[in-house]
Amino acid sequence: MDNYEKKFSKIYDQCIEKIYRFVFVKVSSQEVAEDITSKVFMRGWEVFKEKAEEIDNPRAFLYQIARNLVIDHYREKGRAQIVSTDFTPNLADPRTNIVEKAIVNADLAVVKNALKDLNEDNQNVIIWHYLDDLPIKEVAKLLDRSEEATRVLLHRALNSLRERLTS
Repeated sequence: MDNYEKKFSKIYDQCIEKIYRFVFVKVSSQEVAEDITSKVFMRGWEVFKEKAEEIDNPRAFLYQIARNLVIDHYREKGRAQIVSTDFTPNLADPRTNIVEKAIVNADLAVVKNALKDLNEDNQNVIIWHYLDDLPIKEVAKLLDRSEEATRVLLHRALNSLRERLTS
C-alpha cells in the first residue's frame, strides 16, 4: 500500500461514520445514505490520489463532497430536501440496553422532525457542530462563512430548533 493509500485509509476510518450520519440525516434512507457515502469516498479518493497536498482539511473536503452529492440526489429526484422521521437509524451504541436505545431513538425522531423545517444551512450547522462535533472554525469553512457569522447562524438555528421542539 502506498503512502497516499495509507493516509486515505486513515481518513476513511476517522470519517466514515460521521459522513454517513450526515448523509443519512439529509436523505433518511439507509440505502440511499449508503450509496451516497460510498460515492463520497470514491470521489474523495480519486481527487486525493492526484491532489493530496492541496487538501488542507480532508474532513471538510469529504463533507463538501457529501453535501454536493446530497444536493445532486435531490436534483435528480426532483424533490425538496426533507428530513423524514419515517426511519430512525440505529445510531445508539449496540452495547446499550433496550430502554436506553428506545429513548435515544425517540429523541432522535423528535429532533429529526424538528430539523426538517429548518433551511439547509441551519440543518448543516446543527448536524456538523453538535452531531459530528466539528469546531466552529471547521463548520465555518464548510459553509464558506466567517466564524462570527457561523456562530450567529448556529445561535439562530438552535433558537428555531428549540421553538419547533417546544411547540
